Amino acid sequence: MNDLSYISSMSDAAILKEIGEFIKVKRIEKNLTQDEVAEKAAISRSTLSLLERGENTALSNLLKVLRVLDTLYVFEQFKVIEQISPIKLAKEDEKKRKRASRNNKENDKDSVGW
Repeated sequence: MNDLSYISSMSDAAILKEIGEFIKVKRIEKNLTQDEVAEKAAISRSTLSLLERGENTALSNLLKVLRVLDTLYVFEQFKVIEQISPIKLAKEDEKKRKRASRNNKENDKDSVGW
């Protein structure tokens, strides 16, 4: 079972509250006031307060605050890793050169071409 499977049973409002609590805890850990974080993130203090309470705000505001708090690592789970099928991998391996070929340009120089 996935460690984050509990999230799927939560409402959107509950998830927003969880995100808000995360922001608040990280802000306090860094010993920053709401005013300081808001100023560094170029948002209003009331917008930061909304985020911390789990209210609906723009995603760009969330990104700004996470950047200021140095917590953008939470988005690592969003990175898409391309899965290569074993068949495709085998076909690409077949295309690789297995040996060197002779350079025919040297032979062309030796021939006079008459």
